Amino acid sequence: MSVSLAKSYYDHFAEVISRETGIKLLSGKKMMIESRLRRRVHTLGFTSLEEYLRHLFEDGGFGAERSNVIDLITTNKTDFFREPSHFQCLINNMLPDIIHRKQQNNKAIALKFWSAACSDGSEAYTAAMLLEEASRSGPAFQYAILGTDISTRMVEAARRAIYSAQALAPVPAPLRTRYAMQGQTEDMRGMARIVPSLRAKTHFTHLNLMDENYPVDQDVDIIFLRNVLIYFDPEDKTKVITRLTRHLAPKGYLVVGHSESMSVKQPNLKQLTTAVFQKE
Repeated sequence: MSVSLAKSYYDHFAEVISRETGIKLLSGKKMMIESRLRRRVHTLGFTSLEEYLRHLFEDGGFGAERSNVIDLITTNKTDFFREPSHFQCLINNMLPDIIHRKQQNNKAIALKFWSAACSDGSEAYTAAMLLEEASRSGPAFQYAILGTDISTRMVEAARRAIYSAQALAPVPAPLRTRYAMQGQTEDMRGMARIVPSLRAKTHFTHLNLMDENYPVDQDVDIIFLRNVLIYFDPEDKTKVITRLTRHLAPKGYLVVGHSESMSVKQPNLKQLTTAVFQKE
C-alpha cells in the first residue's frame, strides 16, 4: 500500500470510527490500528490491508463488518475492583443514602446499577459482589445490574462470566471463595466462573453511547461510566453525559474515571468527590 493511499484510507477509516463510536483515532495510533485490522485481513483471506479497506469502503462491506471492526479497534482495559475508592464510595456512601431515601418514601428497596461501558463484566460483577455482601449483612434490599458495551465480543464475554486466576486476583479472597466457582475440567484449569446467583442479578447487552436514545430505564440509581470519556471529543462527551443523566433517578449517582471529572459540566450534576456526581 502506498504511503499516500494508506493515509487516505486511514483518515477515512478514522472519520467513520469517530462517527460510529465517538472514538478519536489520532495519527499516532495508525500503526496499532493497522496491526489490529490485519487480524481481520488474515481471517477473511484478503491478500492485503489495502484490499480489505477497499472491501469496506468501496465495495459496501462495512455494514457487515461493523461489529468486527469495532471489536478490533476498541480498548477493553478493565479489572475487578479497578479504582477501588469508587466501590468504597458505592458501599459506604451511595448505598446507605439510596436505602434511606427509599425507606423515607415508603418505596420497595430495589437498586438499579448500570455499568455503561462494561467491557468483560469485571466492573459489573465487582458491584454485584459488594451489593450482595451488603444485602446479606445490612438492611434487606433487591438489586439489578445492567452492563452495556459497544463491543459485542465483550458483551458475550461478560455473559459467560469466566475469568482467569490472574484476572480475579484483585478480588479479596473471601469474595473469590464465595462468588467464583473454580473450574473442575481440564479445559477450565486455572479459570473460574461467577456463581449463578450473581449472574442472575446481571444482564448484559450491546449499546452504542453515540446513539441518540438508550433503551434503558430512566430511574437508574447508579451509573458507572469510567475511563471512556477520554476517547471522545468535548462535544461528544457533553452529549453522552447529558443522555446518561436522563436515565438517572432523582438524586442518582454518576461515576466517571478519576481523570474525567473535568468532562462533567452539566448544571444538574453536583460533584461530591473526585469523579462522583449526584443528580440534583
